[in-house]
Amino acid sequence: MSDLFDEEPDEPTTRRPGRRARALVITGGILLVGFFALTAFAAIYTDRLWYREVGYSQVFSTMLWTRVGLFLVFGVFMGAAVAVNMHLAYRFRPLFRMPGADSSVDRYRDAVTPIRTWLLIGVAIVVGGFAGTSAVGQWRTYLLWRNGQEWGEEDAHFGRDIGFYVFDLPWWHYVVDFVMAAAVVAVIATAVVHYLYGGIRLQVQHDRLSGAAQVQFSVLLGIFVLAKAVDYYLDRFDLVTDDHERFTGMNFTGENALLPARNILMGVAVICAILFFLNIWRRTWQLPSVGLALLALSAILLGMIWPAIVQNFQVKPTEADKEAEYIEANIEATRKAFGLENVEPEPFDASGSAETANLRELMGQLDQVPVVDPQRVRQTFEERQQPFVYYSVPPVLDVDRYEIDGRQQPLVLGVRELDQDGINPADRNWSNLHTVYTHGEGLIAAYGNRIDDSQAGDANGRMVWAEGITASDNVFSEAADIENRIYYGEDSPSYSIVGKASEDSNDVELGLGLNLDPDSRQETTTTYDGEGGVDVGGAFNQFMYALKFGEPNFLLSGRVNENSKVLYNRQPVERVEAVAPWLTIDNDPYPAVIDGRVQWILDGYTTTDRYPNAQRESFEEMTDDSLAEETGFQTIPTDEISYMRSAVKATVDAYDGTVTLYAWDETDPMLNTWMSAFPDTVQPRSAIPQSLMDHLRYPEDMFKVQRFQLQKYHVTNAGEFYQGNDRWDVATDPNVDNTFQPPYRVFTGDGQWSMTSVFTPRGKDTVAAFAEVNSDATSQSFGQISLRETEANVLAPGQVFNEMSQDDAVREELQQYLVSDATPPIYGNLLTLPVNDGLIYVEPVYVVKTGGSGYPILQYVIVYYDGQVGIGENLTEALASALNESVPDGNTGQGNTGQGGPDNNGQGGPELSIDQQIADLLRRAQQEFDAAEEVQGTDLEAWARHIEEAERLIAEAVALADERDEAAGDDEPADQSESTEESTEPTDGATEE
Repeated sequence: MSDLFDEEPDEPTTRRPGRRARALVITGGILLVGFFALTAFAAIYTDRLWYREVGYSQVFSTMLWTRVGLFLVFGVFMGAAVAVNMHLAYRFRPLFRMPGADSSVDRYRDAVTPIRTWLLIGVAIVVGGFAGTSAVGQWRTYLLWRNGQEWGEEDAHFGRDIGFYVFDLPWWHYVVDFVMAAAVVAVIATAVVHYLYGGIRLQVQHDRLSGAAQVQFSVLLGIFVLAKAVDYYLDRFDLVTDDHERFTGMNFTGENALLPARNILMGVAVICAILFFLNIWRRTWQLPSVGLALLALSAILLGMIWPAIVQNFQVKPTEADKEAEYIEANIEATRKAFGLENVEPEPFDASGSAETANLRELMGQLDQVPVVDPQRVRQTFEERQQPFVYYSVPPVLDVDRYEIDGRQQPLVLGVRELDQDGINPADRNWSNLHTVYTHGEGLIAAYGNRIDDSQAGDANGRMVWAEGITASDNVFSEAADIENRIYYGEDSPSYSIVGKASEDSNDVELGLGLNLDPDSRQETTTTYDGEGGVDVGGAFNQFMYALKFGEPNFLLSGRVNENSKVLYNRQPVERVEAVAPWLTIDNDPYPAVIDGRVQWILDGYTTTDRYPNAQRESFEEMTDDSLAEETGFQTIPTDEISYMRSAVKATVDAYDGTVTLYAWDETDPMLNTWMSAFPDTVQPRSAIPQSLMDHLRYPEDMFKVQRFQLQKYHVTNAGEFYQGNDRWDVATDPNVDNTFQPPYRVFTGDGQWSMTSVFTPRGKDTVAAFAEVNSDATSQSFGQISLRETEANVLAPGQVFNEMSQDDAVREELQQYLVSDATPPIYGNLLTLPVNDGLIYVEPVYVVKTGGSGYPILQYVIVYYDGQVGIGENLTEALASALNESVPDGNTGQGNTGQGGPDNNGQGGPELSIDQQIADLLRRAQQEFDAAEEVQGTDLEAWARHIEEAERLIAEAVALADERDEAAGDDEPADQSESTEESTEPTDGATEE
């Protein structure tokens, strides 16, 4: 008895650990699965709330149900194919052990048999899950196929509508590849089951497969080979999008070797599939094996060896002749795909002479040149216009134009955004980071074409502020009551919680008090009352967001109350990409004041890599320059594209985050297809308000892509293109080694708001061409690219920079900043501008004075024209120095209180006389008349606007003439006559009308 009692306690102790371990494993597994399921649910639920908040619920539902549908259809198909074949393999297994079966698998069969049903279900779920996940990534391809429209153009070789290549072909490729993959996976699963249960016997010489196994393998391999035949058929059309050494698209080898080969291989594959299906009854592998071997041999001989022979022995000896028609097709398709079909180089003398140039005439063309470099003045903006260290502006500021004092003025501007890195480290707790320091405040802007020559100029880096802290600076705030709070911007925090529990609550957010005296800057408190933000007042939403952000304070903090909202996805690019995931977004959103609100403006592109015969290139490589940042590419698998359109203009309200999409290129088939997939998300172009239209501009990345393609595709003759002896390069940035110079936004000599770039001949340092694109969205010629091909030997920006820096006068002026203990001068953008019949180069120079402010001061401007270099404290002085002219006596360059007002053409140079002002007004009036004539008969509203502006300018000129006559009186008729004669002399194209 004692022995029994001694042994009884031991029995449960030997079993209990096993049960406990199993229970713990099961419990842990359940908790883990539950956690992932709950996290996934929180992500979907919060995404739904966010899309509903921004007004794009339909985008969320379309993407969600499309992904769910693809996952289920393809996942179920793959899982069912594997499960059915595994079940059939088991169902028709040999009932008795057959001679030659592998006895070593007996123990595995015995272990599997009791759980075979669960194992089959598990394998089907896992395989189906992988297949469904793969299909989810094809949602864009599916929607393009489902909503695809006729393109209206045909390719040059097959005569198919281009929409077939862009919308249909990628989807059918995926479906066929999926069927082939399903057949292969089913064959593998079937083989394992047959081998396990004796249907496959590898130890015997004959009859290694059971009858059931032969039938099953014949069907599966027949399906695979038949799908391969369809794949060969589709591969024929890929020949117009294949990459070759010199170009993309159909080539001689493709049409004369690969195309016939794929036609033959398609027929061989069909015959091979028939042989496999016949093997269901014949049950002999001789003919299917021969057919499969023939297919493999044909693929090697016809698909690889024969094309190589044709390429090396038929094409290469006379490649220029053999490829001529295909190169022509590539040139035509590429220029059309990138919007270059109407761009033709125009001869440009570019041999303007400094000896015959006139200072007044040149300044009339250069009065709007932005000498302020948006990259170099960031520190000055922060030092002079940031009252607290937790505000910042972007590394590279933006350039826009505003009508000020009745005239378009270029401004360099940036948003005063919140920079939480500036907060004292001791104060960087969750409450401060996410509920107190929540937003930026207002814009900072300086005139791009003005230099402050007053005695106080150095204190502001010689910037002339258009919008800052003090009321005297604010041209925007004077015109309207602007909402200055910036909750959505490029540097906004990941998320912020806003909203007070009550009016008496101390839950406040810090903001900046504007329009204050700089010496009495102070923090002010504010509460967000905008429409944007997701309600997190309820416990369930707080729990969901606690899971989303991994932050328990959503549930624990008293700062989250019944009125709280959470703001997230706050970067403009991020918001537009979320509501329009089919767009590629330009990397440079820019702010503008529109109807009293700060709006971020973004350009959205439709792109594809399937445009037939068009050259395919890397988007990142095409847009790379000295200012470019690496960005992701979300719309196609790689970043290589062969088609691009500026399809959409988007705005993001900086205060409440409202996202609005406007169709821009309404003729774009891809845009129309996506608008069919996501109806009511994009407003028509006619809905764009005029206040927004005034600030729309030509997109930067689009111009970069176009100028990259123009390096080769300015040549339209196939023979010259093949020889490659007229290739160009984008000019390199003199300030950054081996990188392209970024395009610059300027008012060119003809008064046009443009984006410009310079080309050089490949391997040379001279100018090949000057490119500019009309960037004024209100103009009928918006988007037209002018390509002026130079005929003279003009130095490129790199060589011009060397000439400037080595000039004796320049070195003498900069000598004090070149000594060892001084801060070296900082060179700004080297602008290239057309004037008269030549090119003029303008470069600002910034210095940091020893013992001074510590931020760059725009100290000098250097000019290069016709081999002559000049330097001065402003553009007029520099140009006068280059032309060896003197600045007129009595003109101090102070303008309006030293701020370069309208009287001195905005450069802080010599104040223009009344006669010069009259000539300038007449010149501008003539430009308006020319613009009116250009749109006459096509745009009545624009015609009337230009005529009205011209009449206003003429009236202003007449008023100035009356003032001059009254001031002169009648006692100096000779002088007055001389003055009148001078004022009516045509200047810069102004007529005597």
